[in-house]
Amino acid sequence: MISEKVVVGMNTEYPLDGLLTLPDDLSKKVPAVVMVHGSGPSDMDERVMKLAPFKDLAEGLARYGVASLRYDKRTFVYARKMKKLDPTVKEETIEDAILATCLLKNDPRIDPDNVFILGHSMGAMLAPRIDEQGGDYKGIVMVAGTPYRLEEIVLRQLRQAQKGNFFLNWIIGMEYRIYAKKFSDLYSLSDEEARKKKFAGGLSLYYFKEMGKLTAADYLMRSDKPVFILQGEKDFQVLADVDFKGFQDILKDKNNIRYKLYPGLNHLLVQAIYDDILKASKEYSIERHIDDEVIKDIADFIKENK
Repeated sequence: MISEKVVVGMNTEYPLDGLLTLPDDLSKKVPAVVMVHGSGPSDMDERVMKLAPFKDLAEGLARYGVASLRYDKRTFVYARKMKKLDPTVKEETIEDAILATCLLKNDPRIDPDNVFILGHSMGAMLAPRIDEQGGDYKGIVMVAGTPYRLEEIVLRQLRQAQKGNFFLNWIIGMEYRIYAKKFSDLYSLSDEEARKKKFAGGLSLYYFKEMGKLTAADYLMRSDKPVFILQGEKDFQVLADVDFKGFQDILKDKNNIRYKLYPGLNHLLVQAIYDDILKASKEYSIERHIDDEVIKDIADFIKENK
């Protein structure tokens, strides 16, 4: 395995440190994946406390002859600057994913016709859009995504969290009512009106409105590229019986999509310990690594669709 430091978006306003991971055998051009983070600021390993899923995936895929590029997220490096801009997912995620893709496709060791996108969580929600809006990948890997809108997931997770004591339930219930009211007329707002209404953390309602115009499932409905949708069965951030099944139900007539649900794995594709969204910090505070079965399945999908 070979790891090389790179810069995604060099000579742009937002250069980002990245890591290109290559297999040892470079006697011929190799397939590659661009990794796209979930929601919130994140480093190139997509580190969540003691877990580093992108690092696990990159090093594992290299053992199977697949290169990868991962990089720090723009909101991780330029948090203050981004907060002032009222960004959408275009500025937060999509632009850098496409720049990373261009960097990969122009590397002489990479097969430019066999570059894939791997999106995790919200990155999975955006992966089909990134493909359509400039990524132009050979195929799409979607890990722990959802066919539903982001605001629906926000409200659902608040409902899931109402398992604690009376005071905690009261606080969460109040948050739920505030956000539900904000989202209730989201798509009847003009873009200007949505920009003026704040959600939280520097985001306006336009962030949700712009992203929610088309869901991941909407983009997949109009694509015939190979897609691999996978998820952990013990994921409490997106749900196997709702989100994973939702993809299967909505896209049931699409024969270009492969599905796999992994028993016992959580949102970050490691063995789950807790089955409770309120114990997320405990769940992610114990070091574990992604099982080789998952990595091999992704590598096989890439190689089969070269």
